Amino acid sequence: MKTEVFTLPNGSDITLTTYILDTSEEMPNMKIRPAVLVCPGGGYSACSDREAEPVAMAFLAQGYNAFVLRYSVGKGKAAFPRPLEDAEAALELIRMNAGKWSVDKNKIAVIGFSAGGHLAAALAAMGRVRPNAVILGYPCILSSIGDVLVEPVPSITDYVDAKTPPAFIFASSEDTCVPIENSLAFATALDKAKVPFEMHIFEKGNHGFSLATPVVCSNRTALEANRFAKQWFSMCMDWLNNLFAIG
Repeated sequence: MKTEVFTLPNGSDITLTTYILDTSEEMPNMKIRPAVLVCPGGGYSACSDREAEPVAMAFLAQGYNAFVLRYSVGKGKAAFPRPLEDAEAALELIRMNAGKWSVDKNKIAVIGFSAGGHLAAALAAMGRVRPNAVILGYPCILSSIGDVLVEPVPSITDYVDAKTPPAFIFASSEDTCVPIENSLAFATALDKAKVPFEMHIFEKGNHGFSLATPVVCSNRTALEANRFAKQWFSMCMDWLNNLFAIG
């Protein structure tokens, strides 16, 4: 595996980390791979480590190349649309280097969690360049959620159109930080635009459960609270592999 860290235009702390799997003559189907761009959550005040490299590694294990974006965060710096500019630059860099990084530039998904879900949804619905699929975990979508974020945000539902790529959405009805009305509103906007989507609202699960594995959960209590929600990843892989015609 090859990893590199690239600095993006908006500042020295805005980075794209690559996780590129090796190719092998023994695996001819994997000379060019699909890819996932990961946008961690953190309220636009930070980028959560729990929703960064562990998520990238999970997709690597499924044969995807992965990229983690550390976008603009903090008061002032995270003012919209600066994080969107970071995501656009990251996606452009991946497509520009698709040959070098053995990436199928037509099979790139973006995944975002919480505030990172807002950013992923913005890239999918508003981006100058757009991914081929979008995966949203307990996403912030509506401007009303700006009360819990470091900067105000636009409602992404206002921008969903026929060019928005297919979406996979997951969340928990127990989430008291980001209400599921955000996920439901995005799904409704996708439906109105006739954009294909799949959505799973789990009954149990805390906000920020990420992969809901021992790697990202701090204790057994958190593991137990999120044990049903962890199913999202296998469901997502079935959906994404089908969308990208893999397997």
